[in-house]
Amino acid sequence: MRNRYIDLLRALAIVRVVFYHTSGWTLLSFLPAMSLMFALGGSLMASSLDRSGVSAVGRRLRRLLPSLWVLSAVFVPAMVVTGLAFDWKLLLWAVPLSDPPANTWGALALSTIWYLRDYLWFVLVSPLALWAFRRWPVPLLVLPYLLLLVFELGLLSGPPVLRDFGLYFGAWMLGFAHHDGLLRRWSRPALIATAVTLCAAGAAWIFTHPGFRGYDLNDIPLGNALWSAGLIVVALGFLPSRTEWIGRWAPFDRLVTVLNARALTVYLWHMPIVILVAMVAAPLGYEGLEVYRVGVRAVAVALLVVAAVALFGWVEDVAARRHPALLPGTRRTAPRRLPSRDPNPPAAPAPEMREPQLAAVGNAARTADHRSGPGPGVGSVVGRGVGSAVGHGAEVVAQGGESAVEQGAGSAADDRVGSRLDHGARSGTVPGAGGGAGGAVAGRPGGEAVAGRQALAWQWTRAGAPAGLDAGRHDAGRRDAVVSRWAAVPSPRL
Repeated sequence: MRNRYIDLLRALAIVRVVFYHTSGWTLLSFLPAMSLMFALGGSLMASSLDRSGVSAVGRRLRRLLPSLWVLSAVFVPAMVVTGLAFDWKLLLWAVPLSDPPANTWGALALSTIWYLRDYLWFVLVSPLALWAFRRWPVPLLVLPYLLLLVFELGLLSGPPVLRDFGLYFGAWMLGFAHHDGLLRRWSRPALIATAVTLCAAGAAWIFTHPGFRGYDLNDIPLGNALWSAGLIVVALGFLPSRTEWIGRWAPFDRLVTVLNARALTVYLWHMPIVILVAMVAAPLGYEGLEVYRVGVRAVAVALLVVAAVALFGWVEDVAARRHPALLPGTRRTAPRRLPSRDPNPPAAPAPEMREPQLAAVGNAARTADHRSGPGPGVGSVVGRGVGSAVGHGAEVVAQGGESAVEQGAGSAADDRVGSRLDHGARSGTVPGAGGGAGGAVAGRPGGEAVAGRQALAWQWTRAGAPAGLDAGRHDAGRRDAVVSRWAAVPSPRL
C-alpha cells in the first residue's frame, strides 16, 4: 500500500524544482528537493530489492529510460540539424552513463539530464550498497560525505558522477535507513540532535564558502549535502501516524496522485519549457525576480507542463506496464452488463409478510410415532438472504398428551420471506437453501417417517416478529392432532 505522506513529499519536491527554475529565487535552494528525491528513490529501491532481488535493477531501468528516449527522439535530431556532431556518443542519450553530447542551446534546455545519469548509477550499485549498508550502516552513511569533503578540499578529482556520489548518495543511503526502519528506532531527542548538528554544519560551510551566485546551495556542494541531510532526517524520521488529511480535499489529493505518476515527465520536460517561456517573456517585460513577473511566467510554465504531460505522460504508464491514461488516478467504471437471457429466470420473491404466520404446507412431511420418543429437532434453514439468526424456533408436541419435545435451534437466513419446511421428510430432514440440510422433523431413529401427519412452516418479515406466539391446536378433532408452539425472535437486519 502506498504511503501518501511519501507521495506528498515527492510531489512537493517536483513542484519546488519547477518553481525554482522558473523564478530563479535563491532561497528556494534551501528546500532540498533533489536530495529528497534521491532519498525517496533509495527507499523505493531498497523495497524493490527486498521484493524482487537483483532483477529489481532491470525493472527500475525499464521504468526510467523510456521517457528519456521520447525526449531524445525530439531533441537529438534537432541538435544534429543545428550543428551537433553525429557520432557514437549520441548513444549516451539512450543510456546516459556519462553526460551525453549537446550543442549550446541543447545543453541549457536539457541540463537536467544529470539527474538521470546519477539515478542510473545509484540503481546499478544499489544491490551491493544495500548489502554493505545492512552490515555497516553508520560507516556507509558517513562515507559519501567524506568523499565529497575530499573533492571540496581539492585532494581528489574525477568525473562529475563521482563527485555526485559524494553529494547525493548519502541521501540515497538515508533512504535505505528509512526503509529499514533505522530512523524510527532513534529516539526523538537523538533525531533532533542529529538534524540540528547536520544543518548547523551545513549552514556554517554555506556562509563561509559562498558560490558564484551567492548563497545558492546548488553552487556549494558540501554545504548542500549536509544541510539537506539534516532536513531529510526530519522529513523521514518524524513520519506522521495518520495521513488521511492528505485526501480530505479531492483536488489536492488528485494533484498529488498525478505528480507522482508523472514525476519523470514533469522533470524532463519542464526545463525546455522554462527556457522557452523565458525567451518569450523577456521582450514582453516579464523577465526578472519580481513577484508579479515570476507569477506570469509560472502560470505559462504550468500550462505548458500540463500540455507536455498530456502528450508524453502515457509513456510512464507503458513503462510501468499500466493501462495508459490521460489523467492518472481516474477510476475506470466497470462495463455495463447486458440483461440475462436465462430461459428459466428465477421466480419473483413472495410478498413481504407483516405478521409471522404459522402455515400448514401439506402432508409431505411426516411426524414421528409416539413410541420413538424425542428426536433431533433442528429447524429448517430456507431463505433468500445472506445472514442468519439463531434462535429457539419451534417445539412440536405429538400424539396427544405424551410430549416429544423438539428443541428447535433453527438458524434463519432472512430476506423478504422466512424459512419454510419443504418436502422430503422421507429421509427425516428438510433440504435447505443452497444445498444445506434442513431441520429434522421428530421421527423414528434413522429418519423413518410415519404417514398421515402434517408438517408446519413458519414465516417472518424483515421488520421482525413478536416476542412470542402462544400454543395453538390445529385439527383438534383428530386423535393425532399436532400442537405447535413457536417462540419467535426478531429477524436480523442486514
